[in-house]
Amino acid sequence: MLSFSDKMGKDWGNIQMKKILLTLIILALGINAQAATVWLNDARSVFQANSAVIMAINIRNFNAKDLNKNGIIEENLGEERGNFINAIDRLDQLSLQGVNTIHLLPITPVGKIKAIGTAGSLYALNGFDDINPQLASKKSKLKPKQQAIRFIDEAHRRKIRVIVDLPSCASYDYYLKHSDMFLKKDIATPIIPADWTDVRVLNVGRNGRLNLDVVNEYKKFIDMMIAIGADGVVASNASMKPYDFWVELISYARAKSPQFLFLAQATDKDTQMSKNFEFTPYNKLLEAGFDGYYGGYSRFNDWKLAKNLYDQVFFNQKLFSKYKLIKSSIGSFATHDSVSPILINGPQYSIMIAWLNATLPLNSYFVDGFQFGDDYQYPWENKRAKKTFTDDDFYFAHRGKLDIFNFSRKPEGTDGRVMQNFVLANKFKYMMNINVPNANFVPLQANSDNVIAYARSGGNNTVIVLGNMDFANMQNVKVVVPHLNERTTIVPIKMDDIPEVSKSRINSILAPGEVQVLLLKEFSIK
Repeated sequence: MLSFSDKMGKDWGNIQMKKILLTLIILALGINAQAATVWLNDARSVFQANSAVIMAINIRNFNAKDLNKNGIIEENLGEERGNFINAIDRLDQLSLQGVNTIHLLPITPVGKIKAIGTAGSLYALNGFDDINPQLASKKSKLKPKQQAIRFIDEAHRRKIRVIVDLPSCASYDYYLKHSDMFLKKDIATPIIPADWTDVRVLNVGRNGRLNLDVVNEYKKFIDMMIAIGADGVVASNASMKPYDFWVELISYARAKSPQFLFLAQATDKDTQMSKNFEFTPYNKLLEAGFDGYYGGYSRFNDWKLAKNLYDQVFFNQKLFSKYKLIKSSIGSFATHDSVSPILINGPQYSIMIAWLNATLPLNSYFVDGFQFGDDYQYPWENKRAKKTFTDDDFYFAHRGKLDIFNFSRKPEGTDGRVMQNFVLANKFKYMMNINVPNANFVPLQANSDNVIAYARSGGNNTVIVLGNMDFANMQNVKVVVPHLNERTTIVPIKMDDIPEVSKSRINSILAPGEVQVLLLKEFSIK
């Protein structure tokens, strides 16, 4: 029997959604969907145009076969962990959902000593130039690296780009083999980053003096990425490495592949850890060659005012404007490090995130399971593994977040509303980039401080977005839209009916957490 997520992948629409999609298709004037015969990496160009819809996936559980539905993959019972080969079966589903870029969480071998979880953390690297054998299908005769190549080739056939997590730290196993490549408190004590007890901090150098042994290992990783066909990398904790290191590595990659994308998971605020390394803020990362970073939207749930959102958009735009080459950000409202949006404010919160990703000046970003409304509530508490890859036999729960520590079920969920809006928002993003090109970003005056109201205007068309940040109360909203009148052609994209329009004003009612999206044809806001 098909699971809910499988059913949604095959038939993700209802009548209303099909009507809206038909409208979007007509508006888009026909998007060329013909598959290219030869793949040419265009990841940077897509990202610079804010056209990327990125889905972060963990191959280890992406299409795992959990036959008895206990949340754990038990191969002795005939179950199958997620791997590069069975992952291919979900690519059509992602394509139908509007995903055009996959972010692979780490695919390098992982450590066993002092590891967290029964399979080991994906981030506990145990080798720079090989593929994690855990991610290889035992049913295939192909070697792990060959299986990775096949997966990426199949993604490219569907016009889906593939970017891969670039290692930040390394496992204790790797430390024991290469202790001279690590930062130490003293001659025998390696530095542990914060509470990441399963990894140790690599010494890449500082103050203009690079540790070439470590740099060369990173170059091996880049070589492997290009060899398997990856389109770019996401650098975890990029601020933990010095500017000179990134200049060296990015220059090396771009000499081999000019379109090779570099994204930074970073921070602009110095931390206690920086006493151990040379801290690199946003501006220096961009100067070094990064195409963009996680856009700071992870704090969205803490923001109480719409102004907080606008300020973040303007902060990013101001910083990006300082560079000759186009820079951008991703909509990092929810990442694998954050709790499922469903657990924060229910389905409406997920729906709001989907539409903000689609309509703000950024690249959309999601984690597998988001589209299904997965709460990642794995039933593992107080359970021990009979068989384990690591020296830890405890199922590290990581409750509420995508599992990166165990062989576990594939992400699923049961909320059709989230799926519908996820697909519609992604499709609308493509339409918007065609029919509202080079759109500006203009906050609009609303009668409430916690009502999101902004316009995206370009190509003589305008998109209006209204959102209620109050997830408990309905709001009667009045929004000022200069020069708007009753003769303006309004197409409701995400709302039931055309709202009440008077001279230079939109009046609407927003349910708790509701988002409304309107297209104004032949209408511009400067």
